[in-house]
Amino acid sequence: MTQEREQFERRKKVLYDMICDRQYVPMKIKEIAILLQVPKEKREELREVLDALVLEGKVEISAKGKYRKAKAKFVEGIYEANPRGFGFVRVEGWTEDIFIPEEQAGNALHQDRVQVAILQAKEGKRPEGSIVKILERGITEVIGTYQKSRTYGFVVPDNQRILSDIFIARENSLGAVDGHKVKVRLTSYGDRGKNPEGIVEEIIGHVNDPGTDILSVIVSSHLPMEFPEKVLRQAERTPLEVSEADRAGRLDLRNVNMVTIDGEDAKDLDDAVSLTVEDGHYHLGVHIADVSNYVQENSALDREALVRGTSVYLADRVIPMLPHRLSNGICSLNAGCDRLALSCLMEFDEDGRLLSHQVAETVICVDRRMSYNQVRAIIEDQDENLCREFEDQVPMLEQMAELSGKLRAARRKRGAIDFDFPEAKVKLDELGVPVEICPYLRNVATDLIEDFMLAANETIAEDFYWQQVPFVYRTHEAPDPEKIRDLAVMICAGTDRKKAAAYALRSVSDEVRPREVQKLLDQAAGLPEEKMISRLMLRSMKQAAYTTDCLGHFGLAAKYYCHFTSPIRRYPDLQIHRIIKDVLRGRMNEEKSSHYTEILPQVAQQSSTTERRAEEAERETIKLKKAEYMEKHIGEEYDGVVSGVASYGLYVELENTVEGLLHVTRMYDDRYLYHEETGELAGMDTGRTFRLGDPIRIRVSSASKDTRTVDFEFTSPEQ
Repeated sequence: MTQEREQFERRKKVLYDMICDRQYVPMKIKEIAILLQVPKEKREELREVLDALVLEGKVEISAKGKYRKAKAKFVEGIYEANPRGFGFVRVEGWTEDIFIPEEQAGNALHQDRVQVAILQAKEGKRPEGSIVKILERGITEVIGTYQKSRTYGFVVPDNQRILSDIFIARENSLGAVDGHKVKVRLTSYGDRGKNPEGIVEEIIGHVNDPGTDILSVIVSSHLPMEFPEKVLRQAERTPLEVSEADRAGRLDLRNVNMVTIDGEDAKDLDDAVSLTVEDGHYHLGVHIADVSNYVQENSALDREALVRGTSVYLADRVIPMLPHRLSNGICSLNAGCDRLALSCLMEFDEDGRLLSHQVAETVICVDRRMSYNQVRAIIEDQDENLCREFEDQVPMLEQMAELSGKLRAARRKRGAIDFDFPEAKVKLDELGVPVEICPYLRNVATDLIEDFMLAANETIAEDFYWQQVPFVYRTHEAPDPEKIRDLAVMICAGTDRKKAAAYALRSVSDEVRPREVQKLLDQAAGLPEEKMISRLMLRSMKQAAYTTDCLGHFGLAAKYYCHFTSPIRRYPDLQIHRIIKDVLRGRMNEEKSSHYTEILPQVAQQSSTTERRAEEAERETIKLKKAEYMEKHIGEEYDGVVSGVASYGLYVELENTVEGLLHVTRMYDDRYLYHEETGELAGMDTGRTFRLGDPIRIRVSSASKDTRTVDFEFTSPEQ
């Protein structure tokens, strides 16, 4: 800070302290000048200091030109703690969260609903506040590791956002011993240096027992594991085969050549595809298991499915939405078995434009079950053995790849965004120990199924939108233009200056369009920072959700979109199937319409909530297993790229998708300062800089699956 700036800040403090002392006496600038003995020729400088205090929200000025201490502005929101002590308050309707310094957090814990006094709100800066009141506690239970003392114990929370250990009186320990993972009910939230207190309600298992780590995530995420007895009894009464009565009145497609294409280990097969080509037109069939035939509305099965909302895919297990008797049995489109389906039959021209479609209740019989790897090998490698094994399907698969490419090209032309970066798959041994982390790569087969499912989802959504019936849509709103502009500036600062112009989003106005985002991603293609830019862009997007209003899907550049294709594992799809069948059977009368209008908002809200819960649990288990994997690789060196830049160091992502922190204290070659305007860390002596996407070589210095963290250091002082 320059000497002139320091002097200005001192004047501000003196002036603000004086106004605070006389906060009930509004004063004009002349009165302030007299009190502070400021001569007339210096009053313009005094006004500049006052204006700065007004801009910061510390001082307010009346219509008559009188200054006084600004009245505190109070807002309510949800407190989100940071493991480093500070936090943020998320206020509904605000685009910016309120920063809460550690000393202003009071006794608030993560997820508490709080009242905040705004301390300052500088123009262009994040507002800062102080928590003055806790309105409602957000956490009543904590999962953690028990540590026993002679007369009492403590539970160290798994959630790093809960900054205090939980005190457990001996009589409230449930007999837990050192290393037990436990669930604790909080009885006191602590105050003035005292720890929160609690009662052990459940011993999940010992930290050394296989699977305890994932069980801890399941319990902390409130994911229902076991199905209630009533639900299981109802599932047991579900038939194992399709009856003649069920086939009656359905379009019979059992003679149509169709396949399922899934991962090798998939067990719930809820979609099959078929394709024929006539006179240059593609006739695509997307056939979805008719789960609604077996899960009646408001039955025990249905109520439990709504509570769960979605199947959850964790590192070592799947928590299904429906019992296995249904999901792996009568509702799974197993090859060679008659199955009930809802089919979306679409006709496309030679350019991939939809010409017509039909939605029908059908009975199908899948010819062959195929894996993504098999289909890829047939289409891309013309694998001779596989081509012989699936000779009846090969021509159809080749035509499917042809149509898939046209559908994808059409989507890209209208501006759909394609975030093409690998997700991680952690391979575990029989004890749940991670043995390999590998990227889950897309290929022609995964693209093919994605393209066909998207086409069906869009077709169904548009059809039933224009029929003006109550419906559940999949909505993805446009991102905040300011966030996209800020991201573009950061990307420009974090790349080679010769490339910076290529990243400019000059056309971003008050409304961001998908085409602008895709243009940025296209221009980053092939560059070292491509993956980082894709991830940052994805994080800047709003979260997709289920709604009863058709608001469009920004990422797909689609006006109409819904989820129709996975009723075994997603409740909205199951609900949509019921609506479709009521329309097809002519039962969508005024009474039915009113019924759906009443229940669908709650269905949409519950489905969005459970989806977020599942995604968070899935992310936590992957982070946990990645950290556990890296515990065995401490001291090893890796190449990575800078995936994030902060004042305290660099986030580095390795080729195996593991991300860790390179703290400034472990950057041994220099003292590094953060330059916010350019988004870079710069060495004070060497001038060496690190920006987003820069390649870097690091050594693993520590890793902990308990904290889900990985830490790096420079490989040598010379680097």
